[in-house]
Amino acid sequence: MPDLAPPLLRIRPEAPGDAAAIARVTELAFRDHPHSSHTEQHIVAALRRAGALSVSLVAVRDGQVLGHIALSPVTFSDASPGWYGLGPVSVLPPFQRQGIGSRLVQAGLDALRALDAEGCVLLGEPDYYARFGFRHRPDCVLEGVPAHLFQSLTFGARDARGTVTYHPAFDAQA
Repeated sequence: MPDLAPPLLRIRPEAPGDAAAIARVTELAFRDHPHSSHTEQHIVAALRRAGALSVSLVAVRDGQVLGHIALSPVTFSDASPGWYGLGPVSVLPPFQRQGIGSRLVQAGLDALRALDAEGCVLLGEPDYYARFGFRHRPDCVLEGVPAHLFQSLTFGARDARGTVTYHPAFDAQA
């Protein structure tokens, strides 16, 4: 009898040959997103060039990259060390709403904990990211965005406070 089980999804670190597939996945994932700057693939490439992709994971099934998550260092105005920004996280549109993004986020957070990170921030939908423990805090600010969309998750004993600054690669346009 043939094996009818679906092929397994594997989450693994980005490999040297994955850059083009990651760019494609990221571009397609954000192409029709209403809050996208449509520069996310350029941000990932700029983070990679700058050596600032602290965690870069891909979701692979049958050798095809279906999703990607990037995590990079951020700074707080209170100088709290060990904080990272999550994003972008991308899944090819035909594979969205199948749990791939959730698996990538969980794997990314696990990787940050393994790095002894103090915490993580992100800009995203509160209803989605609350399942991972993210929450909005008025003392954690990213200027220029709707406050309720900027959230944090503390791993360590102390919350960082103040204004957050992402890596300059987040200004990449091409």
